[in-house]
Amino acid sequence: MNAARKIPVHKRFDCSQCPGYCCSYQIPVNERDLARLAKHFGVSQKEAAERYTKTFEGEPVLRHRKDHIYKSVCMFFDRDERRCTVYPVRPSICRRYPGVNRCGYYDFLKFERGLHGDEDFIPDA
Repeated sequence: MNAARKIPVHKRFDCSQCPGYCCSYQIPVNERDLARLAKHFGVSQKEAAERYTKTFEGEPVLRHRKDHIYKSVCMFFDRDERRCTVYPVRPSICRRYPGVNRCGYYDFLKFERGLHGDEDFIPDA
């Protein structure tokens, strides 16, 4: 019996070219996520939960702060560089996003940038 071969799935988007759309979502965190953040910042898991999370619809999520493109973004998002500042220890949901080989927002962004002839164009949120 032949074992099924796994076919590699190639991403059709480049997060480094995006202004952080997914970082404007409420980002749920679990105990493992909190443990990674706590270790990264050298604090207890309880302190990490108090400092970095809030409750949203009954779930712990990463805190947000105001943003000039989106209403608000994850507190760990660098709003000038448009990059995650905790990328190596980012929450599991961020590691899996968008869960497929395409990102609808990236497709939209590339279309808009081509339409405007501006590789840095960011549509209003």
